Amino acid sequence: MRSSVPRLLLRRFISTGPTSCAPPPPTSASKELKIPFQQQEEAGGGKKRSLLWWGAVSLGIGTAVGVAVGYDQIKRVRTLVKNPSDEVPFILTAVPAHTPSRSMRFVTDASGLKLTLFQYQTCPFCCKVRAMLDFFGISYDIVEVNPVLRSQIKWSQTYKKVPILVVQTPQGEILQLNDSTMIVSALYSFLFANKHQAGNSTSDTNNSMYSIAKCYPTIKYNDDDGKAQTEIMNKYFLMLDGDLGKRTKEDILEERKWRRWADTVYVHTLSPNIYRTVSEAIDSFKYFDKVGEWEKNFPTWERYLVIYVGALAMWMIGKRLQKRHNLKADVRLSLFEESDYWVKCIHKKGGEFMGGSAPNLSDLAVYGVLSSIEGCEAFGDLMQHSKGLGKWYHNIKNHLKNNLIQS
Repeated sequence: MRSSVPRLLLRRFISTGPTSCAPPPPTSASKELKIPFQQQEEAGGGKKRSLLWWGAVSLGIGTAVGVAVGYDQIKRVRTLVKNPSDEVPFILTAVPAHTPSRSMRFVTDASGLKLTLFQYQTCPFCCKVRAMLDFFGISYDIVEVNPVLRSQIKWSQTYKKVPILVVQTPQGEILQLNDSTMIVSALYSFLFANKHQAGNSTSDTNNSMYSIAKCYPTIKYNDDDGKAQTEIMNKYFLMLDGDLGKRTKEDILEERKWRRWADTVYVHTLSPNIYRTVSEAIDSFKYFDKVGEWEKNFPTWERYLVIYVGALAMWMIGKRLQKRHNLKADVRLSLFEESDYWVKCIHKKGGEFMGGSAPNLSDLAVYGVLSSIEGCEAFGDLMQHSKGLGKWYHNIKNHLKNNLIQS
C-alpha cells in the first residue's frame, strides 16, 4: 500500500500554485526607495526615444536628399539636348573684321574659295590645317591669335578654340568651320568632288562647300556627369559620294585610322616634352614668339605675358597631361616609341610615305602636329634618335615648299 503523504503534499503544492511562489507585497519603505529609480529609468527611456526619433528623422531627410540628387543626376544625363535640324550654326552674316597677319598664295589654286585661318602658329592642330592647305595649293590668309587673351576670336559665339577657318564661297556664303579634323575632311571632300570640273564649281550645289559642311553637324549632349558637351559628327569621314576615283575602301579606312591616331595618341606626347622643365617651357615659348612674329602682331606687354605666364602654366599642364595619357617618367621615351611605331608601319607598307609614293591625309596630319615643335629641344632630340623619321619629315617639307609662293 502506497503512502498517502506524498499525494497530500503534491495536492497541497498544486492547489497553492503560483501564489505560494509570489514575492511578498512591497512595504511602504521599499516603495519610497523604488520611486526615484523608476523616475530615472523613465527619464532615460525618454531620452533614448528622443534620440531614436531624431535619428530616424535625420536618416529620412538624408535619404530623401540623396534620392533627389541621384534622380537629378540621372535626369540630367538622360535628358536629350535639342539639336534642331534647321539650325545652321556655321553660317556667318559677315566676315570677321581682322587684318591678316600674312597671306599664303598658290598660283595653282582653282578652288574658288577665299579662306581666312584664325590660328596659333605653333598649335599642332593649326599646323595640321596649314599642311593640308599648303600641300593641295589652296591660298589663305592668316590671323594670328593671342594664345592667352584670344581677343582675335571673340567674334565667335560658341567656339572658342583654334583653328577656325572662315570660308567665303563662290555662292556668296560665309562659313565658319571649326575643328582641324573637320576642316581637313571637308576641304578634301570639296576638292575631290570638284577635281574633274573646269575652273571652280560654282554651279554644282551638291558639291558646294556649304552642302559638304552640312555633312558634319555639331551635336550637343550631356556626358556621364551631366555636363553639356558638343561633338562634330563624321569628322574623320570623307564625303566622296560613292566615287572613290583611284582610291580603295581599304586605303581610306587605313588613312582614317592613322588620322585618328595622330589626334588621339601622337599629339599627346608633344606638350609634356616641350614643357618638360620650366626652362625648357620658356625656351619653347621664345621659339613660338619668333616663329609666330608676336613682336609684329602683339603689344610688348602681351608678348611677355604670353611667354612667361604661358610657359609656367603649360609646364604645370604638361605634368597633368603626362599622367592623363600614361606617358613614361622620362617623357622623351614615349615620344620616341610612338615615332618609331609610325616609321616602322611606313616601312612595313614598303613606300616612302604612309600614302605610298605620295603623302596622304594621315602623312599630313602627323607631319602637321610634329612641325609645331620644330624649333624646340625635343624635336632636335627626336631627329637625333630617329633618322628614318627625319628623312620622312623633310621629304614632306620639300613637297610643301615646292607649291608655295608667299606674299
